Amino acid sequence: MVKGQSLYRVMVVVTAVFIAYVLYANFIHDPEASRFLGHKTDMKRPINVPVWLNVMTVHVAFACVAMVSGAVNFSKHVIADYRKLHRINGYVYLVAVLAVVLTSGYMAPYTTGGKLNSIAFNMLNIIWPAMTITAIVQIKKKRLDRHRKWMIRSYAFCFTNLFIHLITFLFHNGLGFEYAASYTIGVYGTIVLLFLLAELVIRAFPMKSLLKR
Repeated sequence: MVKGQSLYRVMVVVTAVFIAYVLYANFIHDPEASRFLGHKTDMKRPINVPVWLNVMTVHVAFACVAMVSGAVNFSKHVIADYRKLHRINGYVYLVAVLAVVLTSGYMAPYTTGGKLNSIAFNMLNIIWPAMTITAIVQIKKKRLDRHRKWMIRSYAFCFTNLFIHLITFLFHNGLGFEYAASYTIGVYGTIVLLFLLAELVIRAFPMKSLLKR
């Protein structure tokens, strides 16, 4: 139980720091996303920048909502003592995930790295909400352990952007790869890594151990 609580605290801190960074980077430091858009070269279709920026704003905002909502619902205190809040917040999380994937669907054709990465993002836009809806179906059937497992799998993908940019930074700045190639490695590496991390957490922290008070 102590390990589970420690992992939760680390997750909350990482989430808070990342959200603060994202909000600063997108709304204060570079609201025009000029640095990010600068990496989008050899595009087959032109980007309508004002529209893209508006969609990106919605995308970022709901991604932050999903991260906060998911983190709150993993709190043992909320699960045990505020079940109505937990249930309502679960639907807030679902709406946020759907908003993220819808806006991502618009931006996918313009992704850095071209069609190969667009395919990956579109695949995620199907898998992520599917996992989230599966979690809701499981709780409707009173299958608490399965619900928890699917929520862990779903919530892991709230960190997609973080891991993509960490891996991209490692390969581009650390190993000297071209940015587009680094970004592609980041996209596909993140998908594999987040699936593995979710399964690791599920196996390392079984539900019975977390329910002990």
